[in-house]
Amino acid sequence: MIRVLPEQLVNQIAAGEVIERPASVIKELVENALDAGSTHIQVEIEEGGLRRIRVLDNGRGMTAEELPLSLARHATSKIAELDDLAAIATLGFRGEALPSIASVSHTSITSCHEAAETAAQVSVDSGGALIGPKPAARPPGTTVEVRELFYNVPARRKFMRTPRTEQGHVDQTLRRLALSHPQAGFSLAVQGQMSWQVAAADDQAGELRRIETLCGKQFMEHALAIEEASSDGLTLNGYIARPAFSRSRADLQFFFVNGRVVRDKLVNHALRQAYADVLHNSRFPAFVLALGIDPALVDVNAHPTKHEVRFRESGRVHDFLRRSIQRAIAAEQVGTPSPQAFSEIGEEPVPRSTHAFAAGGGFAGRQAPEGFGLREPQQQYLKTFDDLHSASQPVEDSAGPSTDELPSVAPDTPPLGFALAQVHGVYVLAQNSVGMVLVDMHAAHERILYEQMKLALRSGSIAAQPLLVPQVIEVSEAEAGRAEVLADGLAALGLVIDRSGPGRVTLRQVPSLLASVDSEQLVRDLLEDADSARDWQEADPDLTQVEELLDHIMGNMACRSAIKANRTLKLEEMNALLRQMERTPRIGQCNHGRPTWAQLDMAALDNLFLRGR
Repeated sequence: MIRVLPEQLVNQIAAGEVIERPASVIKELVENALDAGSTHIQVEIEEGGLRRIRVLDNGRGMTAEELPLSLARHATSKIAELDDLAAIATLGFRGEALPSIASVSHTSITSCHEAAETAAQVSVDSGGALIGPKPAARPPGTTVEVRELFYNVPARRKFMRTPRTEQGHVDQTLRRLALSHPQAGFSLAVQGQMSWQVAAADDQAGELRRIETLCGKQFMEHALAIEEASSDGLTLNGYIARPAFSRSRADLQFFFVNGRVVRDKLVNHALRQAYADVLHNSRFPAFVLALGIDPALVDVNAHPTKHEVRFRESGRVHDFLRRSIQRAIAAEQVGTPSPQAFSEIGEEPVPRSTHAFAAGGGFAGRQAPEGFGLREPQQQYLKTFDDLHSASQPVEDSAGPSTDELPSVAPDTPPLGFALAQVHGVYVLAQNSVGMVLVDMHAAHERILYEQMKLALRSGSIAAQPLLVPQVIEVSEAEAGRAEVLADGLAALGLVIDRSGPGRVTLRQVPSLLASVDSEQLVRDLLEDADSARDWQEADPDLTQVEELLDHIMGNMACRSAIKANRTLKLEEMNALLRQMERTPRIGQCNHGRPTWAQLDMAALDNLFLRGR
């Protein structure tokens, strides 16, 4: 028998979709406060929000006549007709949140309209009946108090975590909302004690202080500013962390669309692609980013909790995000001063103003002299760098680095300075105007070769060498099929492979860069690389999986052809490597996300030896 459900049960069903835990309640209430124009929002919780939630704001407020309507389903001031759904500019719009919350808790609302002289209050009893409105006292704005969440839905209550865990969810939710709306001040009190608070940001300095409070000082020390705009109205603002500041979890990722906190697969894919060349695949980048887009081009009515959105032109958004982040990462060359150091030296902390151990992210402590760059006689080393491409070949001179006279460190010393020696055949030791530089020569050369290969591929100028006798290689049937699919893309890299049987391929040409590498092993490794990268998703019609795979293969090709450990270099070869590093984008990390160089400034060296104490 079909029947109409009671109103209270309807609200509780809706609550199951919208109200997952105390943090969900706070999200809905704070978004209502922001829609009401609040400039300060105060949140108080007890026992993780399960016992009590209180949200106070200084927004426009509601009249005594509007208060009962705020607890009615689908009653809202934010949309009036179907066309309004096509361009939603507010955070809330359905009118479901308050009645859903009230159906699974003891809820009271006290509000004073900005044009009224007195406030009013309404509440809901345990049976779902409305009490009020009745006179109350409070300044303009609204206070919502929610007690004993899910008291009447024990099946939901038992799925709640410990108060400490729920408190963590509340904290993270409120931080996201505070980051997305810098125009409003926020505070969180737990068990009557202030946990944190941030003032409204009136300028960039205030915004930076606010982000530092919410994301931590280390994030801001490694942050790169983003300010991008497309010709068709998309904007991207915020901060991304340098690749060296990566995380084991995605706990410092904040993304907003028109001020709305979202977790979107397309956005995540675009950012993952942007960091693909500089971050290990087991690490997560950190960012605080706000995308601006015409509300008519994004559907925010895609999910009950409004965490997910749909872009009407997803390919364009994906490409804009990916390119914007890639440009920001690539723009930071070696000579770009770093805001702070990356870690501390020794057991005793070094003052923030002096410690400087910068791993692959520019200079720390002292700022490099203005105009740092390539000058004579540094240019003489660039030609020498070409000789390093034969890295797999032994060097005749094994007596160690040349004892040629070392260049002096002058004000126009290049960013990475001049080489002094090799350390155990692995690291290049150099001196610049800041202090000491250590370079992982394999990792740095790997990045250089990779960037050169990408540039050559884009320009169609990769040098190749046909084999005098084509080489037949026995592989599995699946690998042979993989080679057939990738044949055109590999040919663009100078690697010509034909499928010549069910389980056989024929190698006819190799890139000149890899002429000295074991060609059969190269082919087997590349086909394995292709297999391991198959799960990449295709999110942008302009970016195919084959193109992504070619980048992955080029990275591994560069790794195999870069200088190997225990290769003895002469001083001029080391200096050539340093000069080429200064000309290479994304040089701070190798293709697998490892840092390529580190800076130890004089203050940190003095600290190591307790000088001045």
